[in-house]
Amino acid sequence: MRSAPTILHLDMDAFYASAEQAAKPSLRGKAVVVGGLGPRGVVATASYEARRFGVHSAMPMGQARRLAPNAAYLVPRFGLYREISEQVMGLLRELSPLVEPLSLDEAFVDLEAGGVADDEASARAVGERLRADIKAVTGLTASVGLAASKMLAKIASEEAKPDGLRLIAPGTERALLGPMSVRTLPGVGPATGDHLRRAGITTVEEIAEAGEDELVRLLGKAHGGSLYAMALARDERPVVAERDTKSVSVEDTYDVDIHDRVRVRGEVARLADRCVQRLRAAGHSGRTIVLKVRRFDFSTLTRSETLRGPTDDPGVVREAAARLLESVDTTGGVRLLGVGVTGLADYTQEDLFAQAAADAEVSGEVQAESDAGGEAEGALPGGPEAVGAEESAGPVERRWVAGLDVRHAEYGHGWVQGSGLGRVTVRFETPGSEPGRVRTFRTDDPLLEPAEPLPLVERRGRAGDLPSEVEAPSRVEGEEVVPG
Repeated sequence: MRSAPTILHLDMDAFYASAEQAAKPSLRGKAVVVGGLGPRGVVATASYEARRFGVHSAMPMGQARRLAPNAAYLVPRFGLYREISEQVMGLLRELSPLVEPLSLDEAFVDLEAGGVADDEASARAVGERLRADIKAVTGLTASVGLAASKMLAKIASEEAKPDGLRLIAPGTERALLGPMSVRTLPGVGPATGDHLRRAGITTVEEIAEAGEDELVRLLGKAHGGSLYAMALARDERPVVAERDTKSVSVEDTYDVDIHDRVRVRGEVARLADRCVQRLRAAGHSGRTIVLKVRRFDFSTLTRSETLRGPTDDPGVVREAAARLLESVDTTGGVRLLGVGVTGLADYTQEDLFAQAAADAEVSGEVQAESDAGGEAEGALPGGPEAVGAEESAGPVERRWVAGLDVRHAEYGHGWVQGSGLGRVTVRFETPGSEPGRVRTFRTDDPLLEPAEPLPLVERRGRAGDLPSEVEAPSRVEGEEVVPG
């Protein structure tokens, strides 16, 4: 392990919720919850104000509404979040060629590899400057952890939250870790934590005192050995600039269980096409097609079929997913469907198109991975589609979802506060304005249309100039119903 705290871990503070508060002045300092708004949606992020009520990420949205009924509930705007993430990652890459993104809002940076820090003082200076730069460029706050290893840098950033910096000086790691809960260490979840607690081990120091042999006996050789090393503050993992993608997948959660088998087949085909679009966009192909089905009783099934070679052909993936579906009983209803591709490669095998019509027993191997919630390597991770897709049937109509950007020909830029009974309520404000006025329109108002998000920080031409497309809304709060 290195002798200077030159590994930096950056974590944006309550990222999605903070971005929404920055974009919507009327929500600043208030409880904001971002996630799927349907009855089966889950919380993606909660602002610190909402967390005081017990709301946290991955919580069912219904439970969050009971805990914080007066919070603002918004759908995610992933386009905006990705744009901000690109700005932040750009700042990190100015510091070092070794930047390891973990998600849109989190990354490790090797400051030593960039030549910008080689001791505690220079590392702290870089961290403080980075936080200031992120605030200036995005308008958002971030927490920074600095240490001699990745594990400790991440622990430090957690301790720095929100909007802070924590540096763990080399030589102090054991004293810092000792009294902490075993759950602090990476890889120790509720099950492992309970197993250790039953053995009388509740702190990191008690893990170290138990010894490696006891940890191996309790948890197995791989997990026990690595946990013992972490308890001794040993972590030699390097910062890796490129993380290999292991799978590409999409999934949808439905507000109402799907019982119609024809509809289920159609959804699987649609998901397969979207999966291939992502696959091609990433420049990959894959050999193993994975189908994920969560049934009415919350049991989760995964089925996989391995092809003779990698493909990015939508017909091949669609047909393989359809074959996998035939082995799944959906009689009681389906609440979630997903399609993924694993075994990724950077090339395709052209003759696979004919394989789409081949029998599954000839072209691949079908496996029943789990009948009670288990997930294979191809298990489909959450993403924009997993937050809570609405079930749609019948003619397409204009839908105004809470949190999305709109523009009115007369009143300018705003965002949807809510809609129903043929009406949509819009608050007209921009990131740089005071809290704006609320107005209500008919949902089919021809002067109201969807809009792209505005930058959180004004991109000025001359000092004091607003972007030409932004109209400063009224500073007077209130509500006006505009005839449609």
